[in-house]
Amino acid sequence: MGARLHKLRVAVWGEAPETKEEAKLLRKLDFFILTYCCIAFFFNYLDRAVLGNAYVSGMREDVGLEGNQYNILVTLLSVGYIIGQVPHGIVIQVVPPRIWFPLMTVVWALLTMSCGAAKNFSALAGIRFVQGIAEASTYSGTQYIIGSWYKGPEVGKRIGLFQASGMAGTMFAGLMMTAMYTTMNGTAGLPGWRWVFIITGLITLPIAAFGYFFFPDLPETTKAFYLKPHEKELALSRLPPKNPEGHAIGLSLIRRTLMSLNFWVFTWFWILGGALEAFSTQSCMVLWMKSSGEFSVVQNNNYPLGITAIGIVLTLLTSVAIDATGVHGPYGFVACIVQITCCIVLLNWETIGITGKMAAYYLAGTAYIIQPVVFTWANKVLARDGDDAARAVTLYSMNGASSVLFSFWGITLYPTTDAATGFRKGTIAMIVVAVLLMLNILVVWWQDKRSARMYPTEPAVRDMKSKDLEGENEVNAVELQDTEKKAETS
Repeated sequence: MGARLHKLRVAVWGEAPETKEEAKLLRKLDFFILTYCCIAFFFNYLDRAVLGNAYVSGMREDVGLEGNQYNILVTLLSVGYIIGQVPHGIVIQVVPPRIWFPLMTVVWALLTMSCGAAKNFSALAGIRFVQGIAEASTYSGTQYIIGSWYKGPEVGKRIGLFQASGMAGTMFAGLMMTAMYTTMNGTAGLPGWRWVFIITGLITLPIAAFGYFFFPDLPETTKAFYLKPHEKELALSRLPPKNPEGHAIGLSLIRRTLMSLNFWVFTWFWILGGALEAFSTQSCMVLWMKSSGEFSVVQNNNYPLGITAIGIVLTLLTSVAIDATGVHGPYGFVACIVQITCCIVLLNWETIGITGKMAAYYLAGTAYIIQPVVFTWANKVLARDGDDAARAVTLYSMNGASSVLFSFWGITLYPTTDAATGFRKGTIAMIVVAVLLMLNILVVWWQDKRSARMYPTEPAVRDMKSKDLEGENEVNAVELQDTEKKAETS
């Protein structure tokens, strides 16, 4: 039984660290980093997802939303999200993440509560725009932090767990909206959808306090009271060597980032990767169900949860597989091929019936596995040169560039007005995205190999070189002894 549990543990979480000290360090890092990042991201996604659930639960009628105003609200959050990306990446080179991340969490929690008081479209538009700027700190910031503390084979599972926590927030939004709609609708004269915004904001605030007191910042700057001096040294020794100028900002950061091939390769990678998730992130199933008039409010909130459940399970499985195999590209190819299959089904909109439409949208949730593929791969490659500031800006730029596409992608290809006819334009565009993404995976694979040759500084490589050097020294010592013996004999 013990052997089976050990094999299960290795399959899911990887081989145990070589020493007890390293195992203890990882337990601390996992608890304090992942607890904060995963819960914060859970609420981040929850705060965003509530808008879609509120829209189909009475907000449209109460606030008087018309036409594509819902799409505009989604787009405005995306615009704020885009504007905030790179500035956040630069700020955390100067302001400790322990302070900056919790501060942004407080800001977006208060703005979420403000949505519950909004009386018209203009008020919601202003709130969502500023909320996007604040929320931009979390996703790429966590990718940066995970890549700063963990070595290659440890990154995938942590990123997968983090991303799954965000999807769980989306899933919980539907359950929460259903509960609020049925139990609090009309309480204190407020409809249920307003209560959800208020309660969601309130329960987000405690995690900000946890982050302020316990988040460890970066390995080279941490002042965490729970890490002993030798643990801080161990944390640094496990990672590729840091560039002494790796946190420098200003004109040199622009040069170090924009003149790097990594920046362009990985930014384009996530532009296409983010677009591959459009059926789910644009709430296509929810909008279709609402437009059909065949589903109740409870069904509108609950049925799409299956998409998120599929995304969570497959994201976790993919992240484990990436760490176990050390490869990334094959899982990206699978995501693209499945998405093309969904498109073929949806292009036959008039003949597939309700069951076929729901099955295609559920299957489209598999696209979420592209997230651990992209960001695990990016973190491994970007960490090799030890330039943390350039890595942070690149990760934030990846997310920002993807959001630029998202800002007009929904209005152009997945407008609410096309929900009843199956988003035909968006479905055709999805096929193009999937094909381009498969080609881009080959480019990233080439850049990975090229980067490994340029910066052979990962711990495994260093250890191998050290062993080679030790072997050479042993051979030289033996040869020297033989020479001395021959000299003595002569």
